[in-house]
Amino acid sequence: MLPAMRRIRKIALAAVLLPASAAAEGIVSEIRLGMLHHDAGIMTVDKERGTDGNVEVLFASPSALDVIGAPRPHIGASVNSVGDTDQAYGGLTWAYDFTGTLFCEGSLGGAVHDGKLNKKDPGRKALGSRVLFRESVSLGWRFDAHHSLSLMIDHVSNANLASHNAGLDGVGLRYGYRF
Repeated sequence: MLPAMRRIRKIALAAVLLPASAAAEGIVSEIRLGMLHHDAGIMTVDKERGTDGNVEVLFASPSALDVIGAPRPHIGASVNSVGDTDQAYGGLTWAYDFTGTLFCEGSLGGAVHDGKLNKKDPGRKALGSRVLFRESVSLGWRFDAHHSLSLMIDHVSNANLASHNAGLDGVGLRYGYRF
């Protein structure tokens, strides 16, 4: 196992264990777990395989972020089932409730990954840079005050700031538990 993948898996484990203690302090507002189709080819040409296990922790929005719509900071990780590109990420998530149960979200941030940077391996994406931009959109349904299910699409790329910029998309379902 690659050292970078070990680090990402440790981050994912910490993201699962952290909320239990931090939720009691009002720091963590929600945890999400899901499965994503890896390299779905929505904004890119698909090349890699497998499914990603995804975990994300959303924090309570600090008052300093009220000026930009009170987004919730988040951290997360997506770990690939067949050893292709894994990623750890962080950023800000903005939410809009259409009704008491239907909501949408958008997020912006960055990611680090253990994928390939150049085209030496024709079976893998050439992502060009270890650090990438990440954005996502979600459409979800809230069962009650604590439980939700959402369809999420995410995309990472270096925005053509490096020589290679294949990009990577994920799409899937996530379960959320709000504290």
